[in-house]
Amino acid sequence: MPSVVPGQTPSLSTFLKSLKTNDIDSSVDLLISLLKRRQIRSSRPCAIATTQLMLRVVANERIKEASSLIQRVRDVGRRLIAAQPREMAVGNIVRRVLGVVREVAERDDDGAASSDFASSTPGTPGSVAQTGNATLGRPAVSVNIPTLSPLSQGAALPEDVQTGREPVMSGSTSPSGAGKDQLRPALGSVSSYAGGQAPPQIGSLFGIFQSPATGLSPAGTPPVGGSPAIKPMQKATKDEASKEKLDIKAEVIDGIKELLDELEIVDSQIAESALDHIHSNELILTHTSSQTVQKFLTTAARKRKFTVVHAEAYPNDHETTHATIVNGNKKTTNEDEEEVNERWKPLTSMGITVILIPDTAVFALMSRINKVILAPHTVLANGSLIAAAGASTIAQAAQAHRVPVVVLSGVYKLSPVYPFDTDELVEYGDPGKVVAFQEGEFVEGVEVVNPIYDYVDADLVDLYITNLGGCAPSFLYRIVADHYDNKDINLNVKST
Repeated sequence: MPSVVPGQTPSLSTFLKSLKTNDIDSSVDLLISLLKRRQIRSSRPCAIATTQLMLRVVANERIKEASSLIQRVRDVGRRLIAAQPREMAVGNIVRRVLGVVREVAERDDDGAASSDFASSTPGTPGSVAQTGNATLGRPAVSVNIPTLSPLSQGAALPEDVQTGREPVMSGSTSPSGAGKDQLRPALGSVSSYAGGQAPPQIGSLFGIFQSPATGLSPAGTPPVGGSPAIKPMQKATKDEASKEKLDIKAEVIDGIKELLDELEIVDSQIAESALDHIHSNELILTHTSSQTVQKFLTTAARKRKFTVVHAEAYPNDHETTHATIVNGNKKTTNEDEEEVNERWKPLTSMGITVILIPDTAVFALMSRINKVILAPHTVLANGSLIAAAGASTIAQAAQAHRVPVVVLSGVYKLSPVYPFDTDELVEYGDPGKVVAFQEGEFVEGVEVVNPIYDYVDADLVDLYITNLGGCAPSFLYRIVADHYDNKDINLNVKST
């Protein structure tokens, strides 16, 4: 395994620092080991680490073809997902990067198609006149129409006969003495005007195809085939098409950087709708010390006065929850101190009453709660979610008391995976946090499990608020279709 920075516990910050010095293979192996040992965990750190690694992978890829980039990203993504399958954010970021590559490749193919079309356009003088209707994809119209055909008798325009309107004919002096067969001249007679004289005005539509290919038109304009401006335009079109050739590698790098920007501002975008969902004098129940929920409540606290009831999420997240409520900042040594204090400003300093309760008191207080706000670990394609242990109990209690459940989640947490086996999605932690190993007799007679996450069904959720706006759980499939390609849902299947 590649070494990390000496004197520091392996974490997200040490991994990001090692990316600047290690080669790609060493960085991939390092992230795999950190994921396996759970030294990088939860959705946001895993998403940031995966995105930064994919940025390095694409930047160091020498081949700029889209197919090679897709294959390289898929190979690295399969290894990362296999290291920690329950961290759905890793697979989500890999699929988002693959989607960026495919989008850039499609734009490049469209540019190449337009370039081929421009190069296939004829540009030599007289070529338009020589190719005639073949250039436009029209079949040639024969002028040798049989005399028995109704077209030769002017049957194409019966309105002249019905209304008694006089037809315009060359050399006709007395329309009264003409028969029906003289209303329109035969189309075969039009070829006699090809010697240079302008043909007479003929009311039939088929006279369009009898225009002379050489000489001047009646308006005095030169023929189409002799236009001198076609050659320079053709050359300019080829030059523009060559300039529009995309640099696939550079475009993909820009797309990954935009994904990093999205991860940075996702909480601020979700918090913009806080005032639309939180009202004055409400009693709001939340769970765990989520950065997204903290930002959401802090934004609403600037203009609203409400009360927050905080479930402690024992035994896995209760220490972090206590620190968040009391100090307002998360325990960390990886970020700048001022940035942490600004991000995790305590709600109590803004005049908000915060009540900490054990998980066992949730059902007793639910009848007085106005709204439940949860932060998921992963959102699945059918609208269900994976959240910290205890979230399922809170959601079921809220449904029993008809309390709306609102889930705050960035799009990067939305996974295209369907929960066919929910037990496989739940991760279990150290049972020693539930029952100490010193209690030997109890431990020997009881199987103790400590689930880190809960599965919450989509029927228990009323509203999702993402960085794209609010939506119902039944609408998440549309967001999945917009952000993921069907070819990338299962990375173990060979890409086409």
